Amino acid sequence: MQLSPADLHILLVEPSEVQRKIIRKKLAEENVSRVEEADSLASALQNIKRHKPDAIACALHLADGTAEQLLKQLKTDSATAEIPFLLVSSETRKAQLEAFKQSGVVAILPKPFDAMQLGKALNAAVDLLSPAELELSLFDVHDVRVLVVDDSRLARNHIRRVLQNLGMQQITEAEDGQQAMALLQQQNFDLVVTDYNMPEVNGRELTEFIREHSTLSHIPVLMVTSEANDAHLANIAQSGVNAMCDKPFEPEAVKQLLYRLLDH
Repeated sequence: MQLSPADLHILLVEPSEVQRKIIRKKLAEENVSRVEEADSLASALQNIKRHKPDAIACALHLADGTAEQLLKQLKTDSATAEIPFLLVSSETRKAQLEAFKQSGVVAILPKPFDAMQLGKALNAAVDLLSPAELELSLFDVHDVRVLVVDDSRLARNHIRRVLQNLGMQQITEAEDGQQAMALLQQQNFDLVVTDYNMPEVNGRELTEFIREHSTLSHIPVLMVTSEANDAHLANIAQSGVNAMCDKPFEPEAVKQLLYRLLDH
């Protein structure tokens, strides 16, 4: 049975009572009524231990820590590692948000956010919690061989989870572009999902390597990047990628891209 945002039980972690009221009101407008509140890192962890939520919406700064510390603690425990995590922050500096983009948050909601932004974030959480397989007319999604390339283990875990939820079972991982090049010459793949920023060989160089090899050049490449710079994206596009996707890696956006790449 497909979940909807109204089915979600959410833990809202926010130090400001005023902000909690505002966010609760916005959640209620999206029919999300099961909301627990925590105002600190310690109270959030107690709350999670008592009753594991379906998703967590957390402010960046807390009196006794940060959202990043909470996220790290959740990721190290297998019981909580899979809880979809939404960051709610007025922070716009790229460097401050990069750690979250690399660690597999499902969405970064700006403060203040509108109904469309909240709806999209809630749907991304729902997509992770209730898998819906891709239905491809050309071949069985279970047979799609995917190579996931990212130097962040947390980012690879998140991408793998999204792809598995879409029905992909044959997933190989590479820690960087160099390892990916070696794997591409040893095994056959139907799709490459690669990060852009990596040491040694980056995503653009990996894509160029694929395009220049006649035995590999047909493989579609989905580039995942946290770069929002237009000139930079144009540069990536010229390397021969088939599609680009932002971090956080959103299930619905990925689903649309994969339909386009694999079912044309």
